[in-house]
Amino acid sequence: MTVRILAARRTGVAPRGGAFARLRIEDLAAPVVQAVLADAGVDPEQVDELIVANALGAGGNPARRVALAAGLPERVAGLTIDRQCAGGLDAIALAAALVASGQARIVLAGGAESYSQAPLRAMRGADGAPQFYDQAPFTPWPERDPDMAQAAAALAQAMGISRAEADHWAVESHAKALAAKDFPEIVALAGLSRDAFSRNLTAALAARAPVLAGPITAATAAVAADAAAFVLVVAADLARGRGLRIAASATLGADPLQPGLAPVPAIARALAEAGLAPAALAQAEIMEAYAVQAIACLRGAGLDPRRVNPKGGALARGHPIGASGTILAVRLFHDLRDGHGLAAIASAGGIGAALVLSAG
Repeated sequence: MTVRILAARRTGVAPRGGAFARLRIEDLAAPVVQAVLADAGVDPEQVDELIVANALGAGGNPARRVALAAGLPERVAGLTIDRQCAGGLDAIALAAALVASGQARIVLAGGAESYSQAPLRAMRGADGAPQFYDQAPFTPWPERDPDMAQAAAALAQAMGISRAEADHWAVESHAKALAAKDFPEIVALAGLSRDAFSRNLTAALAARAPVLAGPITAATAAVAADAAAFVLVVAADLARGRGLRIAASATLGADPLQPGLAPVPAIARALAEAGLAPAALAQAEIMEAYAVQAIACLRGAGLDPRRVNPKGGALARGHPIGASGTILAVRLFHDLRDGHGLAAIASAGGIGAALVLSAG
């Protein structure tokens, strides 16, 4: 069964502690869900399921809270998934699978994340005392579970990507975001109607940014952020030719030591499933958790840099983990007028996800 995205919206992206600092997950997500349904002309009573990617909420099924806060019928149970950064694209892929299989007709899918309200994390030591930590383990082997900035630095060395090249990518990301005057996908919330972090980043400012690891600096790493983004996935007969067709998707595991390269095989599989070559893409939205990661994925997948992130990427927005993948898809939905588009993202643990959307 052909599956389409009928509507897509997001909040602006606010750095941790910013405009959305006091908003819970449901406060971020419910207005976006309501805007998506309004855009599509779909009554909440018609919704079969809501899937929410969330990485930092520490359980409790945030999707259920979002469903109730958004006014969906009580029978919509809500499903929360956690595949870290890849979750926002995986939520869409899972929604598409539910619709394609006939288990559902209308599914809301996306992600919501509040870095500002992320709970403290602790595990109990042998003596029962709490041991606090920031990054959860992503592999069973500590020696193959790198810090993300360190992994990006190793990737830069392996791929021969210089700090100057990464700085240039970051400067261009902000410049493209500032040049884009129209972001029709953004739902105004808490006084924010665009991405709060985009700024006039110059080469001189980038050169003075604090170093995180090797050539990785605060200018070439996406900041922690709060945001929500959702799409409405429906059966083709309900769309009546509107929206974009979901042509293919893929999520694959790769080397945990090189998580930044994980999207490359996922992109290859998704494009092959869609019967497309990289040159056939009219637009690609590639996650910029780190500039070097985006550059490496562009090279590895053979993408045309002129068609990548035309309105800037996560370096100019921020990285609300569970929502980031969906934000890429929302950007495609609003900008892709003809042809085919790609969204792709890397995730800790060596996971890559890719989604191909087609107009017409």
